[in-house]
Amino acid sequence: MTEQMHWARWGDPAEAHPLSEEARGLVELAFGPAAEHPTTPLSDVRLPAPRLPEDLLAGLRDLVGDHQVRVDHEARVRHTRGKSTPDLLRMRHGDADDAPDAVVLPAGHDEVAAVVSWCSEHRVALVPFGGGTSVVGGLVARRDGYAGVLALDLRRLDRLVAVDRVSGTAVLEAGLLGPRAEALLAEHRLTLGPFPQSFEYASIGGFAATRSSGQASSGYGRFDQLVVALRVATPVGDLELGSAPANAAGPDLRELVLGSEGAFGVITAVTVRVRPAPETAVYETWRFASFPEGVAALRDLAQSGDAPTVLRLSDENETALNLAKPDEIGAGGEGGCLVVTGFEGTAEAVEARRRVVATRLEKRGGRSLGADDGAGWAAGRFKGPYLRDAMLDIGVLVETLETATFWSNLPRLYDEMSAALTAALTPASANGGGGPIVLCHISHVYETGASLYFTVAARQVGDGLEQWAAAKAAASDAMIAAGATITHHHAVGRDHRPWLAQEIGPVGVEILRAVKDRLDPNGVLNPGVLVP
Repeated sequence: MTEQMHWARWGDPAEAHPLSEEARGLVELAFGPAAEHPTTPLSDVRLPAPRLPEDLLAGLRDLVGDHQVRVDHEARVRHTRGKSTPDLLRMRHGDADDAPDAVVLPAGHDEVAAVVSWCSEHRVALVPFGGGTSVVGGLVARRDGYAGVLALDLRRLDRLVAVDRVSGTAVLEAGLLGPRAEALLAEHRLTLGPFPQSFEYASIGGFAATRSSGQASSGYGRFDQLVVALRVATPVGDLELGSAPANAAGPDLRELVLGSEGAFGVITAVTVRVRPAPETAVYETWRFASFPEGVAALRDLAQSGDAPTVLRLSDENETALNLAKPDEIGAGGEGGCLVVTGFEGTAEAVEARRRVVATRLEKRGGRSLGADDGAGWAAGRFKGPYLRDAMLDIGVLVETLETATFWSNLPRLYDEMSAALTAALTPASANGGGGPIVLCHISHVYETGASLYFTVAARQVGDGLEQWAAAKAAASDAMIAAGATITHHHAVGRDHRPWLAQEIGPVGVEILRAVKDRLDPNGVLNPGVLVP
């Protein structure tokens, strides 16, 4: 696996493959004849002229070294936007109008703090860049009113700083990507654990800045639940938070940084709760006759305290397409709804929890399919985004979005989101192919509710940008109208800002603006992101 993603696709180019003949046939049956959409060569991508004059660049080089300030074509392209479908569509068409003027690679907290201070002094917009996996416009800064835009690449902040085995904590620098962080912890027989789908390319700082959750969060917890301390560089000074496992010392300011998306400061180190690396891991699948029956079974597990490490439920459409196993797309088989359960820990604990979960699922009408399909899901758990690229290659627009609500509201939210997405995409996709396909799964469960993760596919119309913008707006309106959150784990970025204001209300907006004004008086930290 390469540590740097393809500039206009997801992940490692060596892992990218076209659809199989069988899968391509199913796609053409659903959406009409394929329309090839080639990607513009890297050398032909259009960049805006750099705006930072040489004297300012010289000042940056004084802070971090000559070779750690990059203004070449490739560096700027590779730090343009994130990996949402609109981001990829623009890059595939050779449009890098949002490219930073320069890329800076600091070596540690002190250099980060120096660059943050420099940007504030010279009114240069600063975009923290970890793995570049944002899917909500979190890496696109507002340019108007600024001398230029810098991408602050944190890859050199890549150390496991300390391990406290007695307390069960570890200090990780923010630029560590998920696999490297797990490898360093494994040397101490420890694990962090949540494993989001972006795990292979997302960074520790990014997990914290976006309140990330993961496929194994039922067992390990969301990433924000694992954070016990943070170190942050702001234009007005350093912020060091987390002196105890819990306190009553006023509002917990760690929560102000978690989810702040680089708008309040740059996270440079995170102290997290870690656990012993599991001795064994077993993944299994179950089948339920309907989505409501599966939902009831998941709620029972979540509220009983017996939920496994991994717990997810695909609706009938997603089960039919076998989206839980991207390598075998279209081979869904028997119908009904698929549940994936995963168990990690000691052999004894895994076996005991498996028995308890099996009893509860059988009582709710579930039928065990064994471990073979579960192992297939585990093997392909990070491959879903590659499937999106293969679909975009042949003119099928594919994107995901997610939300969360309480159990009592889940049926309404599911129905209204599905209807909104179908209605928004049907008029466009009906020209030259069938209507859209809307798929959904429950990706995370809690005692009080769950998240819904939607995947949609439709025949691409034009460049796809207006088409998806209309669908995204319709779905976001439906979320807010149903009383759900605008995002469960993708964060706010630029894309969700209008609906964040509706979710938190005018007083909430004023609180965010006041914090922004106080910590970032010149407004240089990721301007245009998060704060309405």
